[in-house]
Parts: sequence; C-alpha cells; structure tokens
Amino acid sequence: MTTFKNIVLYTGHDGRAKFREEEIALPGGSPKAMLSELFPSAGFQVRHSPPGVSSDFHCTTTAQWLIVLSGQMEIGLQDGTTRLFRAGDHFFSNDLLPAGAIFDRTLHGHSSRVVGNEPLVTLFVRTGD
Repeated sequence: MTTFKNIVLYTGHDGRAKFREEEIALPGGSPKAMLSELFPSAGFQVRHSPPGVSSDFHCTTTAQWLIVLSGQMEIGLQDGTTRLFRAGDHFFSNDLLPAGAIFDRTLHGHSSRVVGNEPLVTLFVRTGD
C-alpha cells in the first residue's frame, strides 16, 4: 500500500502550535491512481494575499486543509520554528485554541507571512467535522 505524506499544524498538550508529519494510507483506486478514503468537507475558500502581507500570532478557527496554489508562505511557531510552503505544498491546519483557554499571543497559535514578490493564492478546504 502506498501512503501520502501529510504535514499537520496542531496544538500540543502545552497549548503551543507544533508541526508533525503523518502518513495517509492510499488503499483505493488502482496502481495508476492510488486513492485515500473520502474525507468529509464543509466547503472551501480561495484567498489572495499581496506580497508583504503578514499576520500576528493567531489560532485556526476551524480545522482545514490549506493548499498553496501560487506564491510562497511561511508559517512561524512560538518556539521560533518556521516552515516555508510553496505552490503545490499543503498542510492540515488544526491548531485550535484549547477548550476553555483565553487566547494569549505569547503562547498560542502561529504567524504567517507572504514570502517573495509574488502574491500568495491559497485554497482552504474546511473539514466536515
């Protein structure tokens, strides 16, 4: 069975955003086109951000897949870790504010910024959960 590498942005037990990699099984389809299970979704949005745009630390409000269609974006974590995503890259954004917590910009969430001189175009696919 073939697998698909997925990057996940999530909230750890300490309340901080972290990255992990996991494998998604591709048990269906044929040798020419292996398929994962069908995941539920609740709609999608397309975002266009001009060069130079950045955001302060924030949490994802709804679990969603983010796919970079064009441009580049950098995601930063509170511990100083950064990860660059280019056209064709993706991640599952699930760094939700922990239940009962009040947002603390020095503890929670991630930052993002457009890298380079090209606008960033992303596709968000919200989960059906």
